[in-house]
Amino acid sequence: MNLVYAAVAIAVAAAVLAVWLAARWRGWRGSRRARRPAVRAIAGEEGAVALLEEEGYRVTARQARLLWPVVVDGEAFDVELRADYLVERDGEMLVAEVKTGEAAPRLDTAATRRQLLEYRVAFGADAVLLVCPERGVIHRVDFALTAAPVAAENLPAFPPARTLGA
Repeated sequence: MNLVYAAVAIAVAAAVLAVWLAARWRGWRGSRRARRPAVRAIAGEEGAVALLEEEGYRVTARQARLLWPVVVDGEAFDVELRADYLVERDGEMLVAEVKTGEAAPRLDTAATRRQLLEYRVAFGADAVLLVCPERGVIHRVDFALTAAPVAAENLPAFPPARTLGA
């Protein structure tokens, strides 16, 4: 009987060890996979400063943080924003956002476009720069914030499609 208990104890210990090792393996593999984009982003931000300076921009702040007050249903709360860089050139203050990868630096990517608009408004910038150091380009993005609204009945049923940033 003692031999049966010993065999069960060894089997349980082996199962626990196997589960623990599998969890560690998944964590190691996942963190390694997450590291690749992070390394790419860090290298991109380093290249962005050189690119901005080559084009005559002066970096005034790195990882600029801002608490932006938002009111929802009468209740106020602050949203923390962090822009890659604040830069100046020709008397203008601009937010420079660095994007790497295939989809991120494109203006037809909704998340990027919305982020740039949010930064333009919250930081009170004259415009936003979309910096793609991998391609060696800086796009100046201006949003028509003062344009007169168009009445809904004057909008075409199907607006013509446009390709942006391609």
